[in-house]
Amino acid sequence: MQLRDRPSPNHGPRPAGGIVDMLILHYTGMRTAAEALDRLTSPEAQVSAHYLIDEDGTLWRLVPEARRAWHAGVSCWDGKRDINDRSIGIELVNPGHEFGYRDFPEAQMAALETLCHDILKRHTIPLRHVLGHSDVAPQRKADPGERFDWRRLARQGIGFWPDEAPGAGPPADIAGLQRLLARIGYETPQGGVLDASTRQVIIAFQRHFRPARCDGTPDAETAALIAALASGV
Repeated sequence: MQLRDRPSPNHGPRPAGGIVDMLILHYTGMRTAAEALDRLTSPEAQVSAHYLIDEDGTLWRLVPEARRAWHAGVSCWDGKRDINDRSIGIELVNPGHEFGYRDFPEAQMAALETLCHDILKRHTIPLRHVLGHSDVAPQRKADPGERFDWRRLARQGIGFWPDEAPGAGPPADIAGLQRLLARIGYETPQGGVLDASTRQVIIAFQRHFRPARCDGTPDAETAALIAALASGV
């Protein structure tokens, strides 16, 4: 894994006495790595991440881990809204849904695994706090998306996954699913109605845990996976 430095000016201090207990993965959503690097290091853009990994596995360090990078924006997990304060952000070069979304290459995934293992040695990050941008901002974001191999990471001890594939039981009621999604950590409406916001949360869940179909429908398989994840929380 090649490591290069490209310092970004877009960062600030972490809160005094704060901890790093979250790891957030993104895709760049831009046409090229050079374009993404320029944006993440532009003072005018006011966005950044701690690291960027190119498709060939090249690793760029943009912001020191001791500093607060500006990558998560308006976001929430498990009732916590200070995601930038407590997280490390990793950008993966990929054009994303807007510019020709594609699979994440082996070299990129291997470099990510190595980097994540290093980060997890330095910080106490629970497995259920290794997340995608869409997990913490389901109403706004779709990255790293359904082509990202979360199951592979979990098998390497990076992130969480159901212990075994659950059988597809009957669909749960919407109020019950909303409670379980909130228990997992998703910011979810609790009105018992399958509204647009709840559908977006279900899509984010499916992108992470049932990527074969991400349509926001609370079908039996999705409901069973939600119940399996919630039971381990």
